[in-house]
Amino acid sequence: MSELYPFTFTPHFKERVWGGRNIERLYGKNLPPDQVIGESWEITDRPEGVSVIANGALAGKTLRWLIENHAAKVLGAERAGARQFPLLVKILDAQDKLSLQVHPPAALAKQLKGEPKTEMWFIADATPEADLFVGLKRGVTRSDFERKVRDGSVAECFHHIPVKSGDVMFLPSGRVHAIGAGNVIFEIQQNSDTTYRVFDWNRVGLDGKPRELHVEQSLASIDFNDFEPPLIKSGYSRNETFSVRYLVDDPLFRVNAWQIKRGARFHVSSKVPQIFGVVRGRMTLSGNNVEVALKPGDFCLVPASVARVSVQSETQVELLHVEF
Repeated sequence: MSELYPFTFTPHFKERVWGGRNIERLYGKNLPPDQVIGESWEITDRPEGVSVIANGALAGKTLRWLIENHAAKVLGAERAGARQFPLLVKILDAQDKLSLQVHPPAALAKQLKGEPKTEMWFIADATPEADLFVGLKRGVTRSDFERKVRDGSVAECFHHIPVKSGDVMFLPSGRVHAIGAGNVIFEIQQNSDTTYRVFDWNRVGLDGKPRELHVEQSLASIDFNDFEPPLIKSGYSRNETFSVRYLVDDPLFRVNAWQIKRGARFHVSSKVPQIFGVVRGRMTLSGNNVEVALKPGDFCLVPASVARVSVQSETQVELLHVEF
């Protein structure tokens, strides 16, 4: 096939001890019965789960196949030699709090036999009690942290933030964190699945055994000068057709939130690959004679070779727009 087009994929569902059923309740995804699903991997090129194309002439092919055969068209000519899709896109359903954890920074990841992982969280749905643990409380030292790891009170070292729908947090590698209970999150991250757990609330995993901790690797990875990072506080611009809220501008990915008025029609041009993830509302996206209908919880990858796409909103829409 000479031309690529906007792709949708079949999600991979991951059972987690802290998960629930909100991904089905909110987004109508057909979850496996009798499982607590914590993660829906929406766009993934990992050994633990590779996305399968769900639409168009290439339905049934994988994202891995796309990169192996059409990397330049998907990612742009300058990344023609890429061996892996660079991002992993998830929906997280945290009905219990996650472990206190950290991801290794790029400078240390190889030495620690892991992969760096910078990510961002968009709070798509939240209970009134929802919260995050991100960064250290101001003044906490490494010796304080190590002492509290030993006595089981390390959670006291973490900066604690109440959150609501629409809140956003950026998490560079090395920033200690945990998602609190009551959050449904759209996560945009580096293609990595390396997590070092500092503390897991003295609970057992799905197998009934305590989950492994990685205290030594965590201490090597944590940025001990990272105190009380704030939520991203940007607001929406004013525009007759759609408004933009600037969220993250990082070398790994750029993410903005869009609010599109009902019945709007416009074109989007880009020289880099894009991902559209719908938070609320319904819309269609068209490119290279392929039309994709998107509803809440749906994600669409637009390859770099699709230089222009048309957007039409059926209802008022809120979405995440990712360029990388």
